Amino acid sequence: MSNLLWGVLFGSIGFGFFLYGKKQGALIPLMCGVALMAFPYFVSGTVLLVGIGIVLMAIPYFVRL
Repeated sequence: MSNLLWGVLFGSIGFGFFLYGKKQGALIPLMCGVALMAFPYFVSGTVLLVGIGIVLMAIPYFVRL
C-alpha cells in the first residue's frame, strides 16, 4: 500500500517537473520528470523507492545547464 502512495506522489511531482521542463525548454527537469513518473513501476522496495525519488527530485536543483 505504501509503495502505491509513494508512487502516486513521485509521479505527480514528476509530472510537474515534466511540464516545467517542456514549457521552459530545460532538459534536466524534463528528463527528471520522466524518470520520476516511470521509476515506481520498476522498484519494489519502499526504502529504495523513497531514496531514488528524493535523489531524482534533487537533481534539477543541483545540476544547472
